[in-house]
Order: sequence, then structure tokens, then C-alpha cells
Amino acid sequence: MLEAFEVLFNRTSGPPLPLPPALQSLYRQLAFPARTGRPYLISNFVSTLDGVVSLGIPGKSGGGEISGFNPHDRALMGLLRAAADAVAVGAGTLRAVSRHLWTAEYAFPELGPDYQALRTAMGLAPTPLNVILSGSGRLDLSAPVFASGTVRTLLVTTPAGAKRLERRQLPEGVTVRVAPTEDGVTVGASDFLAEIAACLGRPEPLVLLEGGPRVMGAFFAARLIDELFLTLAPQVAGRGDSATAERPGLVSGRRLAPELPTWSALVSAHRADSHLFLRYQFAH
Repeated sequence: MLEAFEVLFNRTSGPPLPLPPALQSLYRQLAFPARTGRPYLISNFVSTLDGVVSLGIPGKSGGGEISGFNPHDRALMGLLRAAADAVAVGAGTLRAVSRHLWTAEYAFPELGPDYQALRTAMGLAPTPLNVILSGSGRLDLSAPVFASGTVRTLLVTTPAGAKRLERRQLPEGVTVRVAPTEDGVTVGASDFLAEIAACLGRPEPLVLLEGGPRVMGAFFAARLIDELFLTLAPQVAGRGDSATAERPGLVSGRRLAPELPTWSALVSAHRADSHLFLRYQFAH
């Protein structure tokens, strides 16, 4: 059994979620502000001390290599997935971890029954909607997120991507939605969220965004991310002189400061061993 997170600071607001005893003992309390008529978007990432979120090495490009496969990081990932209506990633993230399922139990199986108890208490489906954003529609439809039958999957793409997918047989349980594009090739961040809400039939779902960095850049630029859960791992990964793009930071593809400064407020800080688990809110 995991030791409880040490709570260093907590100024969260909103009604607390009905955490079952095991999750309450572990994390103490999880709450989100009241919804405001639109999807509430949170994100979860792990970063090294020098800001690397992926090593960019085939087979070693996931968050586990960044966190050192830290069990508290995986348990918190599971908790956020358990609370979410939908978990969204870009096609690049899917390619990097092609066997992944974006469910609480996949993140941390040891707490699977407790995650399920939380979803039941919240009136949620057994698993969150898994959402994949792909502009091109070039995807491996044999990946478990599409073909396992374990999760309900939404694929949001462009008109060109949808045309490409029309020529292929989609596995059962996969829904394709075509969203408007900003430039003919890129789905707009607000349209992406609107498609998730429409698929769920709920105007105010809690959506968990797990990347990657280019997707994060688009959502930060659109001022749509409400919260960031950031695990700071006590590792320095380094970058080569010409390898910055291969070892990205939290945001890539967009320049925010100084033209679009994006400041946040720290609302909680937890610790487990030498890992810090920080939670920030953004005012829009």
C-alpha cells in the first residue's frame, strides 16, 4: 500500500469529490470549482527538473521514464482519470505509447476497485471516454484504444482525415467526429472540446488532457486550460545542441510569452519522497 501524499499546501475550492476511504487516505481531498457552462479542462504532466517531458526515444518516450515510474505519480494519474468524463490525447502521444488505454486502472491497477467506486459515486460510466485528436486520420486502428472493446473512443479529425478514415473499417465502439479547421489541417482547440461535449451529451464535462506538447501549446494559446497538475521529478535529462525538438518541454509549437503571457496560481502542493505534485489554476 502506498504511503499517503504529504500535503504541503492546499487552497483548492469547490465541493469535494466522494473519494472512497483508500483514495481519501492517500490524497486527502480532491475538489474542482463549479462548472461555468462549458467543459472544464485539466491537464496532467510529469517533467524533469530541466523541463523535459519526453526523452524522445522510441520505446522510452512516455512519462514513466521521466518520473522513474514513480508509483505516486501513477496513482495520481489514475485518480484524475477516475474523476474525468473524458481523457484526451493527440495522435503523437498515441504513437509514442501505442498499447496504452487511458483509464484509471491502466495507470495504477492496484487501486482499480477504488477508482471504480469513485466513478460509481459520481454517476460516471465505468471508463472515461478516450479521445484521440488526429488531423490526418493516419492511425493504427489495431491499437487497443480502438480495437480492445474495453473503452469507448472518440476520434476527432479534419475533413481530410475523415475522408481517409472512410476507406477503412472502424472497430465497434469508435466514433468519428469531423471538426472545423483553423488552417485547413489543424482542428481548433475550442471545436475539439465542443465535439467531446457533444459526444458525451453533457455541456460541462470534466476533460483531462494528457498531451502531447504540441496539443498543449494549442490549448494554452486558446486560453482553454483551466488547471495543470504537474509532477516535478528529481531528474535532470539534458538536451543535445540540436535535439530540443526531440526532448520537448510542456508546450511546443506555440510561443506564449511575452506576447501572450500565461500566468497561473498555485492551489496545492503535495510531496512523496523527492517528487513534488503541484496543481495550478489559470484565470481566463
